[in-house]
Amino acid sequence: MLISNQDITENARLQLKGKWGAVVLVAFIYLFILILVETIPKIGEIIGLIISGPLTYGLNYYFLSFVRQKKPALEDLFKGISVFGKAFVAYLFMAFFIILWMLLLIVPGIIAAISYSMTYFILIDNPEIGGKDAIKKSKELMRGNKYRYFCLLLRFFGWFLLSILSLGIGLLWLIPYFKVSHAKFYESLINSDTYQFAS
Repeated sequence: MLISNQDITENARLQLKGKWGAVVLVAFIYLFILILVETIPKIGEIIGLIISGPLTYGLNYYFLSFVRQKKPALEDLFKGISVFGKAFVAYLFMAFFIILWMLLLIVPGIIAAISYSMTYFILIDNPEIGGKDAIKKSKELMRGNKYRYFCLLLRFFGWFLLSILSLGIGLLWLIPYFKVSHAKFYESLINSDTYQFAS
């Protein structure tokens, strides 16, 4: 049975209660690395492209472990190093196809981004597959669930605007809140008895 978005966000807040210090630190390090890399003259954007996939994999690994109450450690943020190739390929293909759809129209680009939104979680749970296959399975998993995920994103839109108005400081709290909700959404999909991956 799928869990409602309201229950997902409420459960996320409950699980985060009393644990904000650790997750805010993870969000800070994640943002700090990405921002620092972008400031490197000439090659910053290239380095950012190379590390964004593995770093995002690590961020998802940390928060999926958090949701599953596996006591994630700070070093889990760098788990993507061990699957660097897969994480990089997944990021590269997702970015390419999202940009490609965006060039056509904004809405198809948003739909593509939502379709690929579970890719890293799938890579984490299925270490035997590659980045392209993880994208394919994410599209399968999100079939019939894209609108529900879009509604979940809308719940964070106001918080995102407030984070921007706070000069980005609010992102340190918004990222953990969203990523826990994101991971719980994924858990609700894979635990649903109505879904199976196509072989």
